Amino acid sequence: MEAIPARARAYVACVALGALLCLLPLPSLHTPWWAVALLAALYAGCEQITRWRALGTFYPVLLAGAFLLPPPAAALVAVPGALLSPVAGRPRTPRRIWRAAELVVAVWAAARVHWELGGRDAVVASDFPYALLPALAAVLAFCLVLSVLDGGILALAERVPVRRAWRGLFLRSLAPIGVHGLAGLMMAVLWRSPYGPFAALLVLLPMCVSAWVFAQYHRERAAHQATIRALVQAVDIKDEYTRGHSERVGQASTMIARELGMDDERVEVLRFAGILHDVGKLGVPTRLLRKDGPLTPEERRVIELHPEYGHEMVRGIAFLGEARAAVLHHHERLDGSGYPYGLVGTQIPECARVVAVADAFDAMTSTRSYRRARPVAVALEELRRCAGAQFDPRMVEALVRALGRHGWRPAVTAGEEPRVTPPADSRLGARR
Repeated sequence: MEAIPARARAYVACVALGALLCLLPLPSLHTPWWAVALLAALYAGCEQITRWRALGTFYPVLLAGAFLLPPPAAALVAVPGALLSPVAGRPRTPRRIWRAAELVVAVWAAARVHWELGGRDAVVASDFPYALLPALAAVLAFCLVLSVLDGGILALAERVPVRRAWRGLFLRSLAPIGVHGLAGLMMAVLWRSPYGPFAALLVLLPMCVSAWVFAQYHRERAAHQATIRALVQAVDIKDEYTRGHSERVGQASTMIARELGMDDERVEVLRFAGILHDVGKLGVPTRLLRKDGPLTPEERRVIELHPEYGHEMVRGIAFLGEARAAVLHHHERLDGSGYPYGLVGTQIPECARVVAVADAFDAMTSTRSYRRARPVAVALEELRRCAGAQFDPRMVEALVRALGRHGWRPAVTAGEEPRVTPPADSRLGARR
């Protein structure tokens, strides 16, 4: 317990005490203990499998117990699985106690709500659609209790700021727990049917398959993120004066995309595009990237090859989608004077026009080897001045609106006081 702050230990103790109070009426209950034991064993087995395969927590059995059993008995179902399941990190015993305690309280609350709304009778009679209403209320109670308790432990044990600890927890968990609740209701109805518990167990098979598919998706997504991080770190190491630039361009690209009303999938692609837009600098000699003085025409031509280098590097990464076009075309200009192909107007892909504005904005508001950072207001004024010739006015105004709503904190990317020298070219972004 030494690794856990004192206030977090007190919080866990309070939740554990609450769990004990939920279980206190157990000796006086008249309930089929064989059903409690079977559900508890089933939940423990599912937890072992899902945790071992990194599939996340498996709630259908717990919610089925909440729909079938009195609240204290339903809460007891969670205890063996929570205490025996693997946990990440140390100390393990307090973590297991915490997990068991919060599940006991959450299942008890769900079962209590379900019981009070007459859900048990609706399940026994297979009374649809009425049986859905108590079940929905029970799922909401389960999700709410878990969110409240998890937010508390984040604030106390992980020292997450209070205003951020609970942000989005309930909404993010509602959809997956809702699906688990529907499966739990199906289990409960089949359990009470003439086919008995064996039929109820068949519900778990498609749930296990869907959990496996979901876990595979998250593994693939994690692999994508790792690939991108590796590429960005390589660029940051090579060009120390622009360290952090890629992530900030990704952030600004995301702000523009959201302001334009793009869907979440496309916003994510634009974030990838912003993060990877300069990956082609890996093919540019380091001495040119770190040069303080003006570039010669030959050196400029070498640097202007970086979009093509970058496109060659990422074109085989299928999940990037249109982000690959942004890597290639983010230095094109609406008037046709950009590079590498001199595209004009709408010939330039939309994603590249987004990244071009985000890239120029961060380049101006960050300190470089050849000049100091400009204030945000000055950078926005420069973007507006160049809109129509260099930048898409629609993207510029979207960034202005997004910054007005959310703000921006530009960071100095150099590790020391920058050396200010005249820029090699007064044209915006010539050294990016």
